[in-house]
Amino acid sequence: MIYTITFNPALDYITEVEEFKTQKINRTKTEKILVGGKGLNVSIVLKRLGNNNTALSFIAGFTGNELERQMQKYNISTDFIRVKKGFTRINVKISSLNKETLEQESETALNGNGPEINEEDIKKLLEKIKKITEKDIVIISGNVPKNINENIYEEICKILNKNNVKFVVDSSQKLLTNCLKYNPFFIKPNKEELEETFNTKMKNKEEIIKYAIKLQEKGAQNVLISLGGEGAILITSSNKKYYANTPNGQVKNTVGAGDSMVAGFIDGYLKTHDFGKALGMGIATGSASAFSQELATKEEVEKLLSQVIVEEIQ
Repeated sequence: MIYTITFNPALDYITEVEEFKTQKINRTKTEKILVGGKGLNVSIVLKRLGNNNTALSFIAGFTGNELERQMQKYNISTDFIRVKKGFTRINVKISSLNKETLEQESETALNGNGPEINEEDIKKLLEKIKKITEKDIVIISGNVPKNINENIYEEICKILNKNNVKFVVDSSQKLLTNCLKYNPFFIKPNKEELEETFNTKMKNKEEIIKYAIKLQEKGAQNVLISLGGEGAILITSSNKKYYANTPNGQVKNTVGAGDSMVAGFIDGYLKTHDFGKALGMGIATGSASAFSQELATKEEVEKLLSQVIVEEIQ
């Protein structure tokens, strides 16, 4: 089984208005509510690619009920912990459209805080994680809300490492760095995060590979460095190095693209056990989400897959 962990999920309320104005009443042209949260994005894309998985998270209040309903609509198994205080956050995204062309000119976001998660809630999550076995894969995504101690990432990784569970960490530079000593199976920092980690600018692929290997020396097994529109580089645990390009397309929405790349990589790895093919699948899936207003479908991914050329770097 694949498990995803999301600490602070959300309902994303996405609207479009003509020429958004502050201190005025703005009438929406379109509106929709989508599931938000990095781990939940991974769960949705994994399911669309044909992988059953279970989403672990915290929910609260009426918005938590709606989040659970939305996940059931995607036919995704959930094992949510219900929190007593507060409610699952709502993130409001307002796209301001040009009145003449109706093209997006700007976007405003209002992100909620989320419920109050206490020690008892954390204990319940850790008990669930202790039951995960070495036959499973765990994907831990996103940042930790203010009312949870950041060492929760390390606690989880320590348990998974002890139980020989393959796990993926996709989070901020600090949280990721603290988890490296527990030997994550796969990490996916982008070039900017890699530069931040080592406090240096990287001018070419050789320098990127050099510092990606340093992450392996700190404990990571397989390191994928996302280069945005310029593709990605993968360094495997067997010291193979791959580069893959990004397919052609118009970027419409980058939210969830990185999560989709993680889902695509894991899908490709589980189905082929070939890291080169996993990289290609990861890029095609991430790109399919970026080229769409919502998360990628299997059909959208398959259309792009042939455009992704994976080369082994000697």
